[in-house]
Amino acid sequence: MFKYTLENTDWFARAWTIETSHGNIKTPVFMPVGTKATVKWISPENLDEMWAQIILNNTYHLYLRPWDEIVKHFGWSHSFQNYYKPILTDSGWFQVFSLWKTREWNSLVKITEDGVHFRSFIDGSKHYFTPEKVMDIQSNIGADIIMAFDECAPWESTREYARAAMNRTHRWAERSKTQWLKNNELRKNSGLHEQALFWIVQWVVFDDLRKESAKFISELDTPGISIGWLSVWESKEDMYRILDVMKETLPDNKPRYLMWVGTPEDLIEWIYRWVDMFDCVLPTRVGRHWLAFWTYGNVRIKNEKHKLSDLKLDDKCPCKVCKSYSRWYIRHLINEDEMYWKSLLSYHNLAFLIEIGNGARIAIQNWEYSKFRNNFWENYSN
Repeated sequence: MFKYTLENTDWFARAWTIETSHGNIKTPVFMPVGTKATVKWISPENLDEMWAQIILNNTYHLYLRPWDEIVKHFGWSHSFQNYYKPILTDSGWFQVFSLWKTREWNSLVKITEDGVHFRSFIDGSKHYFTPEKVMDIQSNIGADIIMAFDECAPWESTREYARAAMNRTHRWAERSKTQWLKNNELRKNSGLHEQALFWIVQWVVFDDLRKESAKFISELDTPGISIGWLSVWESKEDMYRILDVMKETLPDNKPRYLMWVGTPEDLIEWIYRWVDMFDCVLPTRVGRHWLAFWTYGNVRIKNEKHKLSDLKLDDKCPCKVCKSYSRWYIRHLINEDEMYWKSLLSYHNLAFLIEIGNGARIAIQNWEYSKFRNNFWENYSN
């Protein structure tokens, strides 16, 4: 089961209810990343406490280890990791690209019309992804929402290469769709939940290619649309421009998912610019580097000024960390290298972004998103 209903709009900001076999998703929503079937330093019980609605698993990593067939053997991803809310998996291409983006790139990754040859970053073993195989891997993992296989062209690509990669991805999208429909029929006949397939619009910062790809992807019969390869290396100005370029082309009647976005200011601005779903490893990653999100800007807890601070991380944040722990205590844990501090900061940062999504939804439903956005920027500085 995968259905979606647009509950309300406030200019370009939207509030959806997405129904899946493992529960409903209320947007706008930030989705914690559980790359290897776990969100770093966070338990499934923690995710429930902070009202996380959906998490991500990584196709590439679970394919390499423990192996998608093993995940399937242990009851698919929900049972495997004891998380019974919706799960989304990516296509795996970004990891194929990014983990071998080195001077040996040409010898480690080979792209053909049929798929991509690559080596494991774990042991150097050879592997081969095709659109059909990636659909099968994601079926074995058993997520509720899966991504079509795409080529994530390098950031420094020429226009000629970006166009060739785009055309190849469009052909792969059609092959992904064929295999997705086949797998869903098999899943349905086996009494398993069907999966929703999202296609991905890429092509770095070439406006015309973004628009052309958005048009092609929009015309495919897909439950939702993903936007990739933004928020990585390009400027904020490029992000705004590219999103504006696609705005008139992407359909209004489907949820939109912007990949790799994970700062408070990004969520505020991209919700304002018609995006519904977000994910990023940033909240837990910066937490492991002593940084906490804060209503008034980011806080580096290890700084000397917090040595005697009995303030909470954020007195406006409703999470359990902000209710229970002072800055000086968390700083003490950091200085003593007690690992619990990583859990506390990761928990708070995730809860902070999830709360932005919750607050944005209420504001959109009351036609007050501009006020909500303005209130954020009146306080926040980075």
